[in-house]
Amino acid sequence: MDFLAHNEPIIRLSAFLSIFVAMAALELMLPRRKGAEYAGTRLKGRRWLTHGVLTVINSITLRFVFPAAAVGTALYAQENGIGLFNVIDVPVIVAAIVAFLILDFAVWLEHWASHKIPLLWRIHRMHHADVDFDVTTALRFHPLEILLSMVWKAAIVLALGAPLVTVLIFEIVLNGMAMFNHSNFKFPLWLDRIARYFVVTPDMHRIHHSTRMVETDSNYGFNLSIWDRLFRTYTENPEDGHTGMTIGLEYYRDDKPSDLLWILALPFTALRDRVLQKKLTGK
Repeated sequence: MDFLAHNEPIIRLSAFLSIFVAMAALELMLPRRKGAEYAGTRLKGRRWLTHGVLTVINSITLRFVFPAAAVGTALYAQENGIGLFNVIDVPVIVAAIVAFLILDFAVWLEHWASHKIPLLWRIHRMHHADVDFDVTTALRFHPLEILLSMVWKAAIVLALGAPLVTVLIFEIVLNGMAMFNHSNFKFPLWLDRIARYFVVTPDMHRIHHSTRMVETDSNYGFNLSIWDRLFRTYTENPEDGHTGMTIGLEYYRDDKPSDLLWILALPFTALRDRVLQKKLTGK
């Protein structure tokens, strides 16, 4: 267990790079949609560079502010007898399955809340402001959201006393599935129809990135698809079709969402605009 905890960054980085390269290659060879084009400029290279730098910033921020991460939290709970499964005696396999399912639901719930609570949406909207949809969109999260998400997951891990191995597997699966279902990979339609009964596929999650708010407010899952079906937030197909739908947010339709400084400042723009309006109007 100590070996897994101490080598968690290397294990997760290896899994991340392997899955990222695989999905990037697949969407290059078998693209589902043509790339976004705005103002006559292809933005793919700029987006990838921005999302790559953002990933580095998020990784450094997380390790600096929350060095233990979810796996370290699981080790702490285990060593100190904290959490449900460290108090009651249940088979390891039962604890692992229940912990995995609860963690997955917790991520779904957090995502749903990020759309429903104005303060959280102010942070999360940066993810949706992306003008295109590919494997790098899975990396496009504000550092504030990364930290809030880790605090939420750590709280769940502590409450459950989730097994360390389960937490490590969950983190790898969640990250890998996010890259899979954000990819522009043409997943076979016949397989998609079967797979989405169990997991979130690219065609299923792409709908969540539609500019149509009724579609954005659906398909919140990153991993298991059961939660959207259970809570009736599931949308089967986009109104404009997968190749005709518009990705992003209606009020950000230029190339600014591909600028690193713009996306880092986005959560604070609404507050800045209100302060400016108050100074100008005195209200």
